[in-house]
Amino acid sequence: MGLAYTIDTPIKVARFGISSVISIVEDRLIEMMRSHYYPVINKEYRPINTSETDYRAKRITDYLNLVNKIVQIQIEKLRNAAFEAGSEIVKYFEMLPDDSKLKRVYLQMMSTSNHIDKSKLESYLRTQIKPGNIDVNIMTKTDKDNFQKNGTLLEEGSDAVSALRGFAKSDLYNSSVIFSAGMNPRLYNYLGNCEEFDVNEDGVFEKKVVVKVSDYRSAFIQGKYLAKKGVWVSEFRIESGLNCGGHAFATDGMLLGPILEEFKQKKQELIDTLFEIYKVSMIKRSSIKLRYPPKMILSVQGGIGTHDEDEVLHTYYNMDSTGWGTPFLLVPEATTVDQETLTLLSEAKKEDVVLSRNSPLGVRFHYLKNTSAEVEKLLRIKNGKPGSPCTEKHLAFNTEFTTEPICTASHKYQKLKIKQLASQQLPDAEYQQKLKEVFDKECLCIGLSNAAAINYSKTFIKNLHAVTICPGPNIVNFSKVVSLQTMTDHIYGRTNIVTNFNRPNMFIAELLLYIDYIKKEIIVDFISEDFAKKKKFYISFLQNISNGIAYYQKNSFISDSKEIDFNRALLKAETAIKTIQRMYQLAPEENILNYSV
Repeated sequence: MGLAYTIDTPIKVARFGISSVISIVEDRLIEMMRSHYYPVINKEYRPINTSETDYRAKRITDYLNLVNKIVQIQIEKLRNAAFEAGSEIVKYFEMLPDDSKLKRVYLQMMSTSNHIDKSKLESYLRTQIKPGNIDVNIMTKTDKDNFQKNGTLLEEGSDAVSALRGFAKSDLYNSSVIFSAGMNPRLYNYLGNCEEFDVNEDGVFEKKVVVKVSDYRSAFIQGKYLAKKGVWVSEFRIESGLNCGGHAFATDGMLLGPILEEFKQKKQELIDTLFEIYKVSMIKRSSIKLRYPPKMILSVQGGIGTHDEDEVLHTYYNMDSTGWGTPFLLVPEATTVDQETLTLLSEAKKEDVVLSRNSPLGVRFHYLKNTSAEVEKLLRIKNGKPGSPCTEKHLAFNTEFTTEPICTASHKYQKLKIKQLASQQLPDAEYQQKLKEVFDKECLCIGLSNAAAINYSKTFIKNLHAVTICPGPNIVNFSKVVSLQTMTDHIYGRTNIVTNFNRPNMFIAELLLYIDYIKKEIIVDFISEDFAKKKKFYISFLQNISNGIAYYQKNSFISDSKEIDFNRALLKAETAIKTIQRMYQLAPEENILNYSV
């Protein structure tokens, strides 16, 4: 979701029992939000300056404590509200799914005419109100080293480690840290020394660990690594490799359906394997002897757009929970998006959301075109001053030209890179392509933070106001700015706010994204020396997609009314894969003769 967009989402939705996630690496943004929210609760804002020891972690700890305090105040107020039209307590229960036991009790209370019975039911309902979790996200790759003023490396002071420490020291309870973007040994090793994540003898955690993964193998490897450190993964959050927002970590052609099937079949094996390692570690750490493994849940996110799709994930794949992200960008009651960007989101068409190379991390990045950040970037290029000021340096990892790492979106790097390209006397087409790759890179630290600064009339970085946003491709299926209640009604099947009536099923949408992705990769490499080197990879990739298509054809989980369209889309995709294999001679060896006719 980016940095600003959920930076205060718990303050907006937690009192209604909705869990959400705050990205906590950008401490300057967090400090700005501290300055906004302390006055809101009539408390004095006291800055945590960069001159203070461990200021990053301190900022994060204090902000999380502040958010938690605000939510607790809201919950107390909500519990004492009257059960009358328009009140927040009514909104709390109205938004619950219709099959919820609490929802049934609420409906019973509302229809009861007996005053005594009604009062008893009201009292019971008030006791059942619980806030959603205030969880945090750390993208493991954003772990830049930090130094003291004298140049000495700050031990345990890198961006991600500091952020983790900030969360660990907060007073949040039953909240989770969500690690995304793969394994970071330094971060995981530090995590193993944080007692806040230890289980007690009842199998309960003060703070929990969630790992976002794209396949079973990743879950198995990261889970084992952490278990050896005495860390239990309470949730593996499975995300589509391409049908997601933000950075996209494509699998090698493995599709979400078969991936979920493997988790479904091997969940108990995963739990048992990790528990055997974990319980040994716990005895060494704390002498706690666990008889049974702590709870582990599986969740999934990435491109979910309808109640029917959500139901399939719960009932067919036995997912414990599902995550909806991108559609909530159109819910001002839930996310923090500036008005200009909100309008762009609501009007976005398929061609406006691209899988770009704009991220300085070198990872593909879903990107909404025509934002103020893109306009500003193109203007700088036109004026002969490409690149951005690099004030935050969270993505400063490149040492191609400098001893000190710099960001590839920075003016400094782009100036040096362009000079290098100019000296190489490349053919014009190749030069222009490489120049475009340089110009594509965009400052994300500022771009993904500015929406909050604009909405709350704050200054994030002086004179820099451009906004970047990174929705998933699913955004093009929604074009209405809606209320929180309307969005929950959509999720639970009480209404339908999808505006693209030709929207494909989420599994088909992901399949088409993978075909488009690999086709473009092959076209680029086909005219270069890289194609021969990557040929085996491409053969395997395409075969994995074919296997995924065969899996969907074999396993029927689509309702009868939509099965014909689903199967027709699979046949079309199958033809597209065979065409690519034939054109570039990428069929598996045993099938090459079939395609050479």
